[in-house]
Amino acid sequence: MAAVADRLTQSELSSLGARLRALRTGRGWTLDDLAHRAGLSKSYLSRLEDGGRQPSIAALLSLAQAHGLPLASLFGTAEESSRRCAIVRADEAAPQRGNGLTYTPLSRAGRAADMQPIRVTVPADRAGDEMYQHDGEEWLYVLSGTLRLALADETHTLHPGDAAHFDARIPHRLSALDGRDAELILVACAGPRMLLDSYL
Repeated sequence: MAAVADRLTQSELSSLGARLRALRTGRGWTLDDLAHRAGLSKSYLSRLEDGGRQPSIAALLSLAQAHGLPLASLFGTAEESSRRCAIVRADEAAPQRGNGLTYTPLSRAGRAADMQPIRVTVPADRAGDEMYQHDGEEWLYVLSGTLRLALADETHTLHPGDAAHFDARIPHRLSALDGRDAELILVACAGPRMLLDSYL
């Protein structure tokens, strides 16, 4: 079973890498160009495109914003992006892993969407204390478990049914408390500056 899961994960990484390369080359950008726009290193981007690196949510959001696209379009096809109503069935949503989190894109709306909804599982044993930041806003809603939201020098404890809305440019981190995974719905939205930059 683990071997099958590994193959699926590698297949998904290869597919994502090919999609990222196609997006970049379609715009005539070099890896250096994209690295500058996304605030990521050239070597990291190269490994993502080769399918040899698990991307973090923050990196995917940065790449989506650099391209002026919603997060879900990094995983979808052109056909999916052209639909008026993008339905994601429960058995079609493929979990991704990155930055110690498991997350599932909940939309395939494509270019027309400014929102990027995902379901996130924050494991109880998530290691590290690195903070992340990117353009735009985030809204989250806790489904289960107890979540700690570190936001710059503030810390908030959230329980099922609690929600938070914050400026994603502020350094932030999610952690699970009480020895249990925390599950949440997170919606990232591009800020006006990113939308303006996408036209320049």
